[in-house]
Amino acid sequence: MKVSLIHGPNLNLLGQREAEFYGRESFDDINRRIKQYGQDRGIEVRIFQSNHEGEIIDAIQDARIWADAIVINPAAYTHYSYAIRDALTAARLPAVEVHISNIHAREEFRRHSVISPVVAGQIVGMGPFGYLLALDAVQFLVEQSHR
Repeated sequence: MKVSLIHGPNLNLLGQREAEFYGRESFDDINRRIKQYGQDRGIEVRIFQSNHEGEIIDAIQDARIWADAIVINPAAYTHYSYAIRDALTAARLPAVEVHISNIHAREEFRRHSVISPVVAGQIVGMGPFGYLLALDAVQFLVEQSHR
């Protein structure tokens, strides 16, 4: 199984910014843990990060060619990027949205996701562990679709 894991803007600064929301674990350490977790479960995880909306859309479109599923943390784009939402819809792959912090317990503008209606589920507030839960979720979704 192959999963495209997409990180949105500023997530490359994990471990360096707003530790009260995002923790102290570095971006590279989180990605290493995700890759190892996937490998232990027979999942090839390709990780991509961009601060640019168009590059995220390109990564989603590219995933249509090779991936079985998508795990995405759109970061700030969660709240207003209809273009990312449309790309996820067009990809027609099982997808799970992840947020390290609990976006529903933060500022009002962060509480709405334009992405969540077009993905299978949303995992919020579980810190970096949420990415591992998302891998389990997409693996389950892909296995169920092949039954």
